[in-house]
Amino acid sequence: MSDYNTPSSPKRPPRQARKGLTATGARKAASKSNRSRAREFALQGLYQCIVGGNPVDEVDPFTRDLAGFNKADALHFDALLHGCMADALTLDALITPLLDRPFSEISPVEHAIMWIGVYEFQNCLDVPWRVVLNECIELAKEFGGTDGHKYVNAVLNGLAPDLRAIEVEADRAKAPRS
Repeated sequence: MSDYNTPSSPKRPPRQARKGLTATGARKAASKSNRSRAREFALQGLYQCIVGGNPVDEVDPFTRDLAGFNKADALHFDALLHGCMADALTLDALITPLLDRPFSEISPVEHAIMWIGVYEFQNCLDVPWRVVLNECIELAKEFGGTDGHKYVNAVLNGLAPDLRAIEVEADRAKAPRS
């Protein structure tokens, strides 16, 4: 019978904390807020709409049945999923000038994340612009391509001064000058 504490057997590696970051730099599940979870589920739903062409009215109940949805902010999920799909053309029109390639060459994951960011900039004024930006970067790190988070960051950072002008300017005024 082998015991992990005997000198002849290798020691068990220490347990990792449940909070913090994963090896990829994304936040661990235990440290996510209800709204962060809502963004994740909205991203999954938007992906189904973009890639599968599935109607939002079918995607919504399917997504709500996924494991862990009960920990998400359902109202924020509703706003993001239905709002992004209803405003898709407007969101794309705002994003397009900041792209260096056509949408057909943009990952559907990054496309959906940019929709979420722009939608929140415009419609979720209770969420600070820096929080929106950070949450979208986190989504891209966790679900997007290798450097997708950099692309999402560049596009949303480019839109923030237009969509949240007062907030962005106030932050710049507070920043120390070098």
